[in-house]
Amino acid sequence: MRSILIVDDDSALRSSFEKLLSEEGYEVRTAGTGEAGLEMVRQKIPDLVIMDVRMPGMSGLETLKAVREIDHKLPVIVMTAYGTTDTAIEATKLGAFDYVLKPFNIPDVLSLINQALEAGRFMRSRVEINMPPETTAPDVIIGKSDVMQEVYKTIGRAAPTDATVLIRGESGAGKELVARALYQHSLRADKPFLVINCVAIPETLLESELFGYEKGAFTGAVSRRVGKIEQAHGGTVFLDEIGDMPFSIQAKILRLLQEKSIERLGGREPIPVDVRIIAATNRNLETALAEGRFREDLYYRLKVVTIELPPLRERKGDSSLLSDYFLTRFAKEMGIDNPGMTPEAKTMVENYHWPGNVRELANALQKALIFSRGYPIKPDDISLAVREDADQGPAKDSTAEKVIRQWVREGLAASGRSDLFSYFMDHFTQILVSEALEVTGGNRTRAAKLLGISRPTLHAKMEKSGLIGQEDEEE
Repeated sequence: MRSILIVDDDSALRSSFEKLLSEEGYEVRTAGTGEAGLEMVRQKIPDLVIMDVRMPGMSGLETLKAVREIDHKLPVIVMTAYGTTDTAIEATKLGAFDYVLKPFNIPDVLSLINQALEAGRFMRSRVEINMPPETTAPDVIIGKSDVMQEVYKTIGRAAPTDATVLIRGESGAGKELVARALYQHSLRADKPFLVINCVAIPETLLESELFGYEKGAFTGAVSRRVGKIEQAHGGTVFLDEIGDMPFSIQAKILRLLQEKSIERLGGREPIPVDVRIIAATNRNLETALAEGRFREDLYYRLKVVTIELPPLRERKGDSSLLSDYFLTRFAKEMGIDNPGMTPEAKTMVENYHWPGNVRELANALQKALIFSRGYPIKPDDISLAVREDADQGPAKDSTAEKVIRQWVREGLAASGRSDLFSYFMDHFTQILVSEALEVTGGNRTRAAKLLGISRPTLHAKMEKSGLIGQEDEEE
């Protein structure tokens, strides 16, 4: 369970945070002063610190400096009131992950907390290469094929430099793990590592997310905001799916690479920044160049070092190694014995073309483990996609989506409720949780793993959905 420390002299805010975050499945500790918070950090390093800037005694900035001396990779989110954004920016320069302005929007804060926790995990959790098959570490690059040996060599040569690296490969091949390995073996490993997914963030928000903005730059810009690139000063920024970056923003990334400076949205003064850029894409950039969707000058600036990550189908023998790893890891997470695979299942795994690469293999084996009931995994236990002919992709069945859409349309047409969003989400959550419990035989630990949430969060959703009467059937 991930732990969060709240440091604020406002007891009501501490109580609200403790209740909210506990319901989200986090372990929460609180402190009313900077001194008390610092002592808690010394006793047990949390996964995240959220603290106020203005506190009696030791200020937030003083506490932040002391926390960074104890653990420079511990993410800290700073809270501040309107009118004190200069202090918040100073906190960012001192190493704070980000800051929020009071009063704040709860969904936005929860999203920021998740980002900070992931950033902390990325910086702390080392990406290992070719660990023994019995390993259960979640961040491992596994593969002994000749093509993967070339990848390892390139990582080793490029990591200690400040060279820009472009990682190319299909979706699910493991580009993020390669980027993290480059960061962790670099001379910037004790500095920030921030991930920006150029597809996940809407185009209208991506520019301000990357470069920040000045007060009044646009409607709603009530204060100055520091962007992710400026936050990562001294560290590394990973631009995932850069092939989908809007053309208008590409020019600013080019300027960053050429001049080592940025301008905030609405700003006029260049701001020097020292960051290393690692980029990744599953797109054919040469085609994008020919079609005018990607800048030629940026293309050449990015590919100082290029790492071609091969698809799983070209990594002879690696599917079996990965299967052993995933089954060992997932069995440990579920609290069950690893049943292994039949020779026929191993042959199927090795011969299948895996269009979704390592990610698809992992998902298929996790499902197979859930349904195997402790027996060795057979070909029929692996998902329908695996049983498709090797020359065909997995069949696409949109029946379920059509049923859901029809249900939503009927509800929208028939209901005069004012809380439709909550109504639909609560009903869907109840169905989702109920089915996960059914699939796992009522085992809450396995159901939580299947849904990708913590056990306390599952418990809270069961309670809200009226499913709390169901008992575990631990195996």
